[in-house]
Amino acid sequence: MKVIGITGGVGAGKSQVLSHLRERPDCLVIVADQVAHELEEPGGVCYEQIVALLGAEILAEDGRIDKGRMAARIFGDPALLARVNGIVHPAVKRCITERIDAERKAGRVRYLFIEAALLIEDGYEQIVDELWYIHAGEGTRRQRLKASRHYSEEKIAGILRRQLTEEEFRSHCQTVIDNSGALADTYGQIDRKLEEYL
Repeated sequence: MKVIGITGGVGAGKSQVLSHLRERPDCLVIVADQVAHELEEPGGVCYEQIVALLGAEILAEDGRIDKGRMAARIFGDPALLARVNGIVHPAVKRCITERIDAERKAGRVRYLFIEAALLIEDGYEQIVDELWYIHAGEGTRRQRLKASRHYSEEKIAGILRRQLTEEEFRSHCQTVIDNSGALADTYGQIDRKLEEYL
């Protein structure tokens, strides 16, 4: 089983790539955000620690963590955000590592893909065999973010400033999938790349 990390800037179309991979019977996709959500549910390994740190006011009526309340609590407080990330990110990475081990033993799939916003920054290079960079030009990404998420130019500029540069993404990744054009072209690149591994 080959473990591949998927990364790329906001608006590059990573979710389109993941949806194509999910349709292939030889692929399994793990999304770090979904793992984090599971771990923050009541009974999850991060739940008690987050509630202890941020207080019961972040909880909804049903006892679950209310994402909006949690975001409001840590908004504008980088130190508090860092402490929350210090709880969640290592736990997510541990959980993903355990899932990789379980899938290796099960031998059900040929490829396991991991998508995480901070794949490079959080050191996932140590647990994957290869990194793929999903690329789209900045102009294309800006248009997509305005059309799909209705982001303002100011918001987009702020997000882009906080992300890795094109050069940084490329220096860490072994494969570049160009998602600037038609989806059929992107899917063709993915399928050809997976066939190369066989």
